[in-house]
Amino acid sequence: MKLDIRYANHPEDSKHYTTEELRKHYLIETVFVKDEVNLVYSHVDRVIAGGIMPVDSCVSLEGCKELGSNFFLERRELGIINIGGNGKVVIDGVEFSLNTKDGLYVGMGSKELTFSSECKENPAKFYINSAPAHAAYPIVKIEIANANAVTLGDLKNSNKRTIYQYVHPAVCKSCQLVMGMTVLEPNNMWNTMPCHTHERRMEVYLYFDMKNESKVFHMMGEANETRHIVMDNEQAVISPSWSIHSGVGTRNYTFIWGMAGENQTFTDMDHIAMKDLK
Repeated sequence: MKLDIRYANHPEDSKHYTTEELRKHYLIETVFVKDEVNLVYSHVDRVIAGGIMPVDSCVSLEGCKELGSNFFLERRELGIINIGGNGKVVIDGVEFSLNTKDGLYVGMGSKELTFSSECKENPAKFYINSAPAHAAYPIVKIEIANANAVTLGDLKNSNKRTIYQYVHPAVCKSCQLVMGMTVLEPNNMWNTMPCHTHERRMEVYLYFDMKNESKVFHMMGEANETRHIVMDNEQAVISPSWSIHSGVGTRNYTFIWGMAGENQTFTDMDHIAMKDLK
């Protein structure tokens, strides 16, 4: 398992970062690596984000020195969304089949987790978010048809989209992790604009379903001094609680959002007026 450590950065420091430094601290440039567990451990709310792509063999999610635990979920919970081909997750001997865009919540205390793909030519791509947990809740498989769907936006503002809430109080119990997926309709490029912050929660975005020539300009920074990071397909970005998190693509795309922090209220946000953006 590869675990890249990222430390928290003060907004006053981040104002002075070059493009290269912004990417170094916030961008997760490579998420999926063949037959590896490839993760980033962020000291922002101690969230872990990354990918597992089994191709030629099963891949296990295990504990490590950095977690200070005997197994990965000894004091953590986990959300999984598969964005690749069909695959399987085996948790303490119980098998769960995850087709494309199916999700899974795994509570604290699960010990043995293995991941596999049904077809090596079209491997599963398990994107995961994990946060510290204080209680053990049941494992729940969440097919996209059973996610809580919310439609927002319109063509006039180029932001017509459907939000699928997977790990969310309306779907299953979790300690602090909230996770879901937003699908933009064709000819729509903006997400979450007008933008917002939520001081009580950080967020991680994974952008995918992008064409090779497409880009997403991910907006971050404080509202009165914004920055951007140019992102490719299947890249993720860490967004601290003080930062806006919005984006616009050269064409429509899909992204997975994961949050951890003080609460789980999806609508608990501090809106930023368009006139205040700089």
